[in-house]
Amino acid sequence: MVSDNSDALGGDDTALALKILVAGGFGVGKTTLVGAVSEIRPLRTEELLSQAGQLVDDTDGVDQKVTTTVAMDFGRITIRSGLSLYLFGTPGQDRFWFLWDELSQGALGAVVLADTRRLEDCFPAVDYFEHRHIPFVVAVNCFAGARTYGGHDVSRALDLDQGTPVVLCDARDRDSGKEVLIRLVEYAGRMHTARLLDSVS
Repeated sequence: MVSDNSDALGGDDTALALKILVAGGFGVGKTTLVGAVSEIRPLRTEELLSQAGQLVDDTDGVDQKVTTTVAMDFGRITIRSGLSLYLFGTPGQDRFWFLWDELSQGALGAVVLADTRRLEDCFPAVDYFEHRHIPFVVAVNCFAGARTYGGHDVSRALDLDQGTPVVLCDARDRDSGKEVLIRLVEYAGRMHTARLLDSVS
């Protein structure tokens, strides 16, 4: 978590800033979500997809994608007076997962973006956060033309721990993305409070 002095990341005088990860499979909309909700110009580390990369990146279902994140995305959003979130979008390809450990240090929680057309692509992110006990919500990015599933169906298909929130969203829409982040902050707050109480009981 980041708190009090945030001059190095934009010069605001926010009382409290929380670190949030945005994770998920390749081409699921992580960069889009960070860009849609960020109140500052987002930092992006995107490169054009290369012919060599096609040998290792599964672009089935995301044929129109021409760029990919190779390090991280960064954005910031103010949820309310005195509370901001610093958003770190993780790269989706297997070969960049070594960056996740660094990015997850000090994170309050994570958003795992899911595409119901390629739901299996978010299994690695779900496993990563479950094994490290980092609170997360699954946000189903509702792509045009994709079949719509309810939160319970997605939760069951991903075999999520009981109580893990599943929300539907449009990663392109600022208000929709903000609602996802609010749900995550509320859920992560409850989880951290419960763990603190368990540790002192």
